[in-house]
Amino acid sequence: MTGRRQWVAHCSRAALAALIVRPLPLAAAPARKLLVVGDSLSAEYGLARGSGWVALLEKRLAETGRRYEVFNASISGDTTAGGLSRLPALLKEHRPSLVVIELGGNDALRGMPLAHTRDNLRAMVRAVKAAKAKPLLVGMQVPPNYGARYGREFFQLFAELAKEEGAALAPFLLAGVADRPDAEAWFQPDRIHPLARAHPVMLDNVWAALKPLL
Repeated sequence: MTGRRQWVAHCSRAALAALIVRPLPLAAAPARKLLVVGDSLSAEYGLARGSGWVALLEKRLAETGRRYEVFNASISGDTTAGGLSRLPALLKEHRPSLVVIELGGNDALRGMPLAHTRDNLRAMVRAVKAAKAKPLLVGMQVPPNYGARYGREFFQLFAELAKEEGAALAPFLLAGVADRPDAEAWFQPDRIHPLARAHPVMLDNVWAALKPLL
């Protein structure tokens, strides 16, 4: 019996040692969260679901092995004032690590003062930073019929604000689309909203600024 007790004790010690030495499987790190706050250019206006640049971004993140949940909080017709009013609740609900701000175009279409747009975007960027997230501003341009000075100052405000606030910037969402010689063939009949074929180009414009933040 003594030998049997010694053998059982030895087996118990060996099993205990194996449990101590064997590393426990690590739980997968939770996916980070990316929030997009935009207007119709990000809300798939006039497009089939899943064909807009935000949906394409989610696919690219997955394909490149980056664990991110993408929340598209874009609303057609939204302005910087609307985005600013919605942002606190969105930050609280999703707790993102990255926030893409694609707003301002509807401000221009409604003739809002540039100072109004700038102040709203600045407040949004600061709110994102206060929530310990990284902001990415997406710039926009307006058609030439708005006047050369207004168009220039509107376009510049995104770069100026990004520099002042230390935010990342995608200079122009529609680069390679709106400035093409055959641009009309890349837009829906309203000549404001791009066709699905344009959205991979739009994604590339955002991706160039977003990738270093991931």
